[in-house]
Amino acid sequence: MEARIYLRASTKEQDSKRAESALLEFASSKNLEVVETYCENCSGTKLERPQLNRLLQDSQQGEILLVESVDRLSRLRQEDFDTLKLRLSEKRLKLVVMDLPTTYEHFSEGITGSIMAVINNMLIDLMATMARLDQEKRVERIRQGMKKAKAQGKRVGGRAKNQDLRNNIKKYSDKGMTAEEVSKLVDCGIATVYRVRRELSSQ
Repeated sequence: MEARIYLRASTKEQDSKRAESALLEFASSKNLEVVETYCENCSGTKLERPQLNRLLQDSQQGEILLVESVDRLSRLRQEDFDTLKLRLSEKRLKLVVMDLPTTYEHFSEGITGSIMAVINNMLIDLMATMARLDQEKRVERIRQGMKKAKAQGKRVGGRAKNQDLRNNIKKYSDKGMTAEEVSKLVDCGIATVYRVRRELSSQ
């Protein structure tokens, strides 16, 4: 069977291709022929994503959409997730989730296949809901933390936070540390360190 791999990370600092080798190995073990891999850095709360849209446009009837986990595909609101499921259904795409064995352990037809399809749909819906709730809780915790900090008279977010990050990157870079060492010390992605260094060098 032919499969298309979808990889996603939320921010540019994250490695969206992190799970690619594991998914390719998984596909090989299941005798799946990977037609193409689609990779992007985009929030899972957005329905309209360039690479996801391209995958849906490119896909052929009956192919497999392979993802690492449900939250890599969706952290969508229920109505948006329903829309995505409809688009998958129109292409008759079978969703296979590497960390959800029931989505690939049974490819049988007939009544067994029908029962497993119902079970999988329920599990996928549940995991998508949990992913969305986790995202909402995370956003709420950030909002509460900012509100508390403001009440204590602290500066939060925005330019102040970015300037502190830039200052720390410059400080450690001036000491001759590598980008990897700096990224660990200031708790940011390596790409951010390189970007700030370029900006500083052009000033």
